[in-house]
Order: sequence, then C-alpha cells, then structure tokens
Amino acid sequence: MRLLYITPYVPSPIRTRPYNLIRALVRLGHRITLLTAAGTGPEDQRQADMLREWGVEVETFSVPAARSLWNCLRALPTYEPLQAVYAYHPQMERRLRTLLRESVFDIVHIEHLRAARLVRAVKGHPVVYDAVDCITFLFEQTARASPERAARWKARLDLARTRRYEARLLTQFDHVVVTSRRDKEALEALARRYLPPEARPAPVTVVANGVDLEYFRPLEGDGRDPHTVVFTGKMSYHANVAGVLYFAREVLPRIWAKAPYVRFQIVGKDPPESVRRLAADGRIEVTGYVEDLRPYLARAGVAVCPALYAVGIQNKVLEAMAMATPVVCSRAAFAGLQAEAGRDALVADDPDTFAEYVLRLCTDPDRARRLGEAGRRYVEAHHDWEDSARQLTAVYEAARAGKKEAV
Repeated sequence: MRLLYITPYVPSPIRTRPYNLIRALVRLGHRITLLTAAGTGPEDQRQADMLREWGVEVETFSVPAARSLWNCLRALPTYEPLQAVYAYHPQMERRLRTLLRESVFDIVHIEHLRAARLVRAVKGHPVVYDAVDCITFLFEQTARASPERAARWKARLDLARTRRYEARLLTQFDHVVVTSRRDKEALEALARRYLPPEARPAPVTVVANGVDLEYFRPLEGDGRDPHTVVFTGKMSYHANVAGVLYFAREVLPRIWAKAPYVRFQIVGKDPPESVRRLAADGRIEVTGYVEDLRPYLARAGVAVCPALYAVGIQNKVLEAMAMATPVVCSRAAFAGLQAEAGRDALVADDPDTFAEYVLRLCTDPDRARRLGEAGRRYVEAHHDWEDSARQLTAVYEAARAGKKEAV
C-alpha cells in the first residue's frame, strides 16, 4: 500500500511508536510519505534524514515555540483544546491538500491529538487515526494525582474541551487505533457520553506498542550492580516527573532505612529543576540526556516505573523487560500490559510494598534473575513491532473496505 503518514513530531527512538511502526511497515513492503511538524533544532532534521535512508519520503514543517504559543492563544476562546493546535502549521495543511489532489494514496494515517485537526483536509480517502492514548483519560488523572501544581492547572484548563473534541474525532475517521484496552474503553465511553444517538463513531482497535527486541536484549555476562535502581524516561513529561518525585520522597527513604547503600539513577532528557535537586543526595544520579539507555538498564539490579497515573503502554517497562532487567512498577504503569503480576513484573500500590519489592530484588539475585527472564519472555511473546505493523495493516484494509462500502 501507499501510505500518507502524518505526525505532530518527527519520529525518533524517543518518539518510539511512529518510528518503529514506520520502520516495520517499510519492511512489510509499504511505501510511505511522511508529513511531520518539527522543532527548530538540528536533531529533528537528523532523524528525518534517517527516515529517508529507510526509503521514506519526508517533508518537515518547522513549528517554533512562538508559533505554538500563538496557536494556543488563538484557541483559548474556541472549542478546540490547546493540545489540538499546539503543533499546527498552515503550510502543512496546504501541502496535505495538494498531495491528496496530485497523488494516489491507499490510506491517510494521522497520529495523535496534536495532528488530528488535519483530518479536515482529507476528503474522499480512507483515513485512520492513531490516537495513541486517550488524552482525556490522561488529563483526568493528571488533574487528580499530579504533585506538580502547574501540571494540574494545565490539565484542568483543557479537560472539558478535550472530552468533547476527542468524542467528535471518532466520527471523522474511518478507523481509530490506540495502544491499550484502557484507552479504547475510555474513548468509547466519551462517544457514549458526548455524541448524539444517531452518530456513528469509528471502530476502535488496540494496536499495542512493541519493543525492538534486537536492540534491547540481555547482554552477555553478569555486570549488574544489584544495589542500583534505575528509572528511564523523558523527564520533560509531567507523569514521569510525578512518578520520580513520588519514588524519591516516599519510597527511597523506606529503602534506605534498611539498605542505605542503594543508589537511584534517573536517566532521561530535560529533567526539571525539581528533579535535578534530588541529586543533592549523592546516592541519586540525574543524568539528563544519554545517547544510549541500554548500559544503564544492563547494569541496574532493578528498573522501576512508579507512575502515579498513566495511559497507554509504558515503553520504559517494555524496554527494561526486553533487557531482562527485573521491573517493579505501580498498578497504573502495569495496567496497559497483558503481563501477569508477580511472574513478569512486581506490582506495588503503596510506598511500603514498593520498597519491600525493590529490597527483595536487591538482596536476592536469583529471584531478580528469574523475574528478568520472565519479563524477557513476555515481551518476546506480546510486543514485537512487526506484529503490531501487521495488525495496523489489517486496520488499513478494513478502513479501505468500509470506505468502498460507504461509496
């Protein structure tokens, strides 16, 4: 198939879902043209060049911070959520219309709420929306549970509009995909609540995230430090900040009361000041951006994902499992998986239990090894990107068939 793929950010190893789905779709023989919003720095252009090396036709549209701010200010008095306009560029919409007039595409694929408004430029073509997550569900949790006042305020500001907007989006696409059953159920609940009875929302299908099983794989030998605990994730994301602060303030003191030598590494780009301050205790390391996460996961005795709230699938959990690093996570972080708690990962709902599980793994290498091996088997069975790309191809075929029937 010939695909026109649209994203509000350049796919990259950090923007892992479109990056890996596009790579897998290319391997399956699909031809892809990508229209993408981009930042102003050189990194986005470097990632775009990498996609071109795969054979993807890439066109980027720079959206500087000033344009994003202007987009949001214009949206404040309207019904559109700020998320829906944040990455918008009018030239990108004009180019989309031109491409659809001048070229033949089998499917238009639009990813994320930040690009969803571009569906208005798509007429007469089957169009699939990869919502990724239900943003309403994320905002509801953020408004309740974030320890950061700014994050709570921003979520509440956009929540009511996002609820109605996400519900309406379900009527504008031929098919919708999400990463987890929780997000599917949340979107379908919005449709029932906000759409009129005669509305016909698109079907919603779960296409789970995968993990690059060749890139993230156990290393030869046993170089782990059982007393090192690691968290990986983009630290500009408010849910990651909330989880790290919770772990450092509530869980670590309980661990240190019994094992004061345990070290905690926070690995991920753009940590805010509230996270950087944690490094005042020499047992906590805040790395900022690193080129390669694997050495940190390979050396750690335990990987943690103490998310207070979450949507979709936590890639950080999948990557740790793929490296056979034993995982302790919160119920929120675990909920998007098909894994078995206690066998594939340990799941804790309170600080005492979280600390107890981490301590068990730090002091029992055999148990840690068995848990890590079970996690690796789980991702091998359930989270291969090519399997996800085949599922997505089936969604494309269904969208094409449905469009033909409608015509």
